[in-house]
Amino acid sequence: MATPLLILICIAILFLINRLMKNTFFVLILLLFFTSVKQSIGQIIDNKIYVNSKSGNNVAKGTKENPVRTLNEAAKRVNHEQGEGAITVYVASGVYGMNETADFNPTKWKFTQENRLVIRAEVLPDDVNWSPAEMPIMVSTMPFSEEKNDKGEITGGQNYGIMVKNSHVTIQGLRILGEPVHENPSKGVLVRNYPIIWEGKNLEDFRVTQCLFMGNRHTLPNHLGILANGKALEVDHCIFYGVKDAVVMWNSPATNSSMHHNLIVDSYGAIIWTWSATPDFKFYNNVISNANVLWILNKEAKDSFIIENSIVVGYNAFVNKGGGPQSFGERADPEKLKIGKNVVLKQLGKLDIIEDQTSKLYLHLKPNTLGTELGAGLFLNAK
Repeated sequence: MATPLLILICIAILFLINRLMKNTFFVLILLLFFTSVKQSIGQIIDNKIYVNSKSGNNVAKGTKENPVRTLNEAAKRVNHEQGEGAITVYVASGVYGMNETADFNPTKWKFTQENRLVIRAEVLPDDVNWSPAEMPIMVSTMPFSEEKNDKGEITGGQNYGIMVKNSHVTIQGLRILGEPVHENPSKGVLVRNYPIIWEGKNLEDFRVTQCLFMGNRHTLPNHLGILANGKALEVDHCIFYGVKDAVVMWNSPATNSSMHHNLIVDSYGAIIWTWSATPDFKFYNNVISNANVLWILNKEAKDSFIIENSIVVGYNAFVNKGGGPQSFGERADPEKLKIGKNVVLKQLGKLDIIEDQTSKLYLHLKPNTLGTELGAGLFLNAK
């Protein structure tokens, strides 16, 4: 596989040959050849890109046999394409230190609900040969932007892991960590990483499924699993373990959105922020253990929402309103959250979680304990 350096060396040699041989046509033909080689490196083959942090090379073809190394390179290739149809990015097992944002913004490619952009693990939880140890691990290592107030005082910083700016996208089967940063270096200052952000105008249809979001507020803060701006958001069969905030919907109305079959454990922020959600938002078959705040409404708190077929054991606050990156708002009218059918709500206690890393059910509920009948967790085909 030719590299940019090799191509430049070859071009220099060709010009030398030209001076010696005075054969411009010969040089032109070879230049066209090397240019075509360079262009072929960035092309997507059969609408698939393979990423492997261990064996990949960012000037490779991006096939299973010759994968690229980073998710950011895969994003660049998707953005470069023109046309329509499904594109799948397969991410192999390994650790992916993200030193820059993987920015998916394919303005010249058309996706639909059926023909989607899918960013997924090569092996998924329902596959026979899957194990938790094989999940691709995404961890941010990039610098943060600098935020200042009107007085010029630093109030914090932020960065983004996977940024999606188009409709009809699925992210599936990844283990997503935060960034090893001191989240609150001083009073009034908050430094934070957003691992997945869906941001743009008039976006529709974004699904995050079978992903494991993990964090630790002291060593590896995961500030917010999913920040979404669009309609038809679906978050399902994910685990949020030790994450500050799980999901925030903001800006444009998040009509036709849902959160279901998720397991959320030890959240030190809030589970769900429905700032831009509409009353048709569906929240069902979720299991929550040891949460700080269950739900945060927007500041006006005009809309009501329904919790159905879910279990909540252990929480400090039921429903708040307002808030922001450095605040969980103020208490809201509890009647804004309607308790539907088959809901268990206990303010004290916690659920039994499997912590054996060798178990296929790592970080799931212990079998035959409260909540297992709801099917929350990474498996779509839970038995």
